[in-house]
Amino acid sequence: MRATFVLGRIAGVRVGVHWSVLLIFGIIAFGLSQGRLPETYPGRAWAVYWAAGLCTAVVFFASLLAHELAHAVVARRNGVEVDDIVLWLLGGAARLRTEASSPGAELRIAGVGPLVSLLLGGLFALGAWLLDLVSASGIVVEMVAWLAGINVLLAIFNSLPAAPLDGGRLLRAFLWWRTGDRLRATAGATAAGRVLGWLLVVLGLIAFMRTGAFGGLWLTLIGWFLIAAATAEGRQAQLRGVLAGVPVRDAMTPEPLTVPADTTVAGFLTSARYRYRHSAFPVIDDGVPVGLVTLDSARKVPQAEDRAVTVREVMMPLSQTTVVGPDSPLADLLPRMEPGAEHRVLVVDDGGLAGIVSLSDVSRTVTWLMRTAPGRRDGP
Repeated sequence: MRATFVLGRIAGVRVGVHWSVLLIFGIIAFGLSQGRLPETYPGRAWAVYWAAGLCTAVVFFASLLAHELAHAVVARRNGVEVDDIVLWLLGGAARLRTEASSPGAELRIAGVGPLVSLLLGGLFALGAWLLDLVSASGIVVEMVAWLAGINVLLAIFNSLPAAPLDGGRLLRAFLWWRTGDRLRATAGATAAGRVLGWLLVVLGLIAFMRTGAFGGLWLTLIGWFLIAAATAEGRQAQLRGVLAGVPVRDAMTPEPLTVPADTTVAGFLTSARYRYRHSAFPVIDDGVPVGLVTLDSARKVPQAEDRAVTVREVMMPLSQTTVVGPDSPLADLLPRMEPGAEHRVLVVDDGGLAGIVSLSDVSRTVTWLMRTAPGRRDGP
């Protein structure tokens, strides 16, 4: 899940928002302003209800962000690199670049999220009680009470022992500790995730058919998400097991075709050297990699301007491109790779370009490894 736009950095972690957040934000704001608040405290102006609903939705997403930031901060303190945090339709996700080195680290990283949500729930509950004591506006008390309940509910739901929830990671930490096998532990947690997902799907459909309430469909949607996410996590764990011990250099395409940064877009698009080979090329300047250019990004330049615009102006700079070393574990690269020419990975060694990696390169390596008999692997 990639962010549609980036909010900035908090505690050194990049924070982004996916467009689907607008949907759940609207549902929360509408549900409070047109449902719960008018029913509990009727007779107020519509603007008051909408202001309260919007403010509550904003604070709720701030609570989600705090939950994910806790994961990210504890992960970094346990030696796990963090790519970013993305808020989206069903909550948030802190994308970890590598995995925990031990069951204890996994336990700490996974457990801190629900603890933060539970703590926030307690603080909001205390705030609602204090506001009620001083006879604050009933709507304000209701807003804070709702935030207390939703944070406690978030903590409880995330603690369910099923991947990809935090509770699934806690289950994986326990199974890893008991068996000493991270792959088997992941398989157990993902199986639990699929079971929980199907249970939610069935319960949601039954609730919808009996009551016709939207909540039943929402429960079904969450169930489908859990099934898909748990299945994807299980497959990725299997791939990580297959790729264990394999360095990036065994999968990369060495000495890839490059484009000088000062080449014009017209020259890049019309040169037979680039036209039929690939869809993305590393960009170099004085022999040093500076970015990645795709044919699609170059073709967006109007034909009337392509002789004046250089590849440097349309490329993705190195700071926005995934860069690894040739001896980096290929398994650790998997969570950072996505389909699309713009997601090629550049392999840099001592400041120079050593190769390039795409998902097809990883697939080719996996196929070779699965066909190879157990024993010494010297490279595909």
